[in-house]
Amino acid sequence: MTRTADRMQHIQPFHVMALLARARELEAAGRSIIHMEIGEPDFITPQPVIDAGIRALEQGQTHYTPATGLPALRERIAAFYRQRYGVELDPRRVIVTPGASAALQLVMAALVNPGDRVLMADPGYPCNRNFVYLVNGEPVGIPVDAASGYQPTPRQVDELWSENVAALLVASPSNPTGTGLHEEDLRAFHATATRHGGSVMVDEIYHGLTYGDAISTALAVSDDIFVINSFSKYFGMTGWRLGWLVAPADVVPDIDKLAQNLFLAAPTLAQHAALRAFEDDNLAVLEERRAAFRERRDYLLPALRELGFGIPVTPEGAFYLYADCSRFTADSYAFSLDLLEEAGVAITPGLDFGSNQPERHVRFAYTTSMENLSEGVRRLAAYLCA
Repeated sequence: MTRTADRMQHIQPFHVMALLARARELEAAGRSIIHMEIGEPDFITPQPVIDAGIRALEQGQTHYTPATGLPALRERIAAFYRQRYGVELDPRRVIVTPGASAALQLVMAALVNPGDRVLMADPGYPCNRNFVYLVNGEPVGIPVDAASGYQPTPRQVDELWSENVAALLVASPSNPTGTGLHEEDLRAFHATATRHGGSVMVDEIYHGLTYGDAISTALAVSDDIFVINSFSKYFGMTGWRLGWLVAPADVVPDIDKLAQNLFLAAPTLAQHAALRAFEDDNLAVLEERRAAFRERRDYLLPALRELGFGIPVTPEGAFYLYADCSRFTADSYAFSLDLLEEAGVAITPGLDFGSNQPERHVRFAYTTSMENLSEGVRRLAAYLCA
C-alpha cells in the first residue's frame, strides 16, 4: 500500500461533492434538480472578455508570462484599486496567480513554518484550513455567530494570538455567510498582528458582489496586509483560473520565487483576456449581474425565513445564505441528502465549513435563475410539510 504524508489525515474532501455527484446521477436518470449547492455564478464570462481571449489565441499569445504576471495586467489591477477604492497601489506589489487558491498557497508558503498557527473564522471556506495543513501549519478556528456578524471580533483575535500564531486569515465578504468586515475591525486586526510580529491576510474574492454600502478594501488600512482577490466571482471567469495577490513590498521577491517554482505562471490566455475585464462596457455587464444577484438574495432570504430557516443576519455580499436548519433536523448532512432525493433540491451541509455547529446549518447558493429559485422554494415548502 502506498505511503502518504501525515498531512493527508487532516485534509478533507468537499462533502458537497458527494451530493453533487448524486444530483448528476439523478439528472441522468431524468430527474429535475434545482442546484443551490455550488458557489459558482451561473452567468457565463461576458462576451468582451471571451472575444479578447479568442483574439489572444489567434495572435499567438500562448507563451509563458513572467511568474508575477503580465506587466500590463498588474498595472490594470493597480489602476482598478485607484478607480474603485481611491487606493494608490504600486503595480509591483501585484502578483497574478492561477486563481485565488494559488494566491493563498503562496502566502501560506511564505509566512507559515511547520507548527505555526493561523487563525480563521469557523464557519469559513473549507480550503483555507487545508492550505495551512499543506505547509504543516495548524489552522485554528475562531467560533463566530450572528452576534458578531459571523466574523471574528478584535477581542477574540487579541485573546487567541499567542507566540506560535503566524497570521490571521479573514474573508470579506465571507463564504458561507456573506457578511463583511468594516475598516475599524481591519485596523484592530492589523494592530494586533503588528504587535505580535504576525501578518493579516484578507480574502476579498467577493468584492464587487456587495448589495448595500461598499465594503472597504484592506489595502486602505495598511500596505502590510496581504490581500487576495480573483477574476472568478465578480468578473465571472471561474474556469479561466485567474486571481491575484497584493503583498507587502518586502515580501514580493519571496512570493516571486515561490511562484516561479510552484506555478511557473498563471494561464497566459486568461491574463490577456482579463485585460478586457476592466473596460467600462464589460463593467456595465458585471453591474447588471450584481443587480440580478441582489434581486435573488432579496427574494430567497425572506422566503427561507418564512419556511422556518434561521437566518438572523442579512448577507452584505457574495451569493450565499447560511441557514440554521435545527427546526427541521439534528443532522444537516442527512437533511441535505434526503432533500435531494425526495425534493430534487441540492444544498450544501454545514459540515463543509468547519466544526462550529455544522449539524445545525446548511448553505443555499443563489447562483441560479429566479425561476429556479422560485421552484426550489416551492419544493422546499412541500418537503417540509410532508
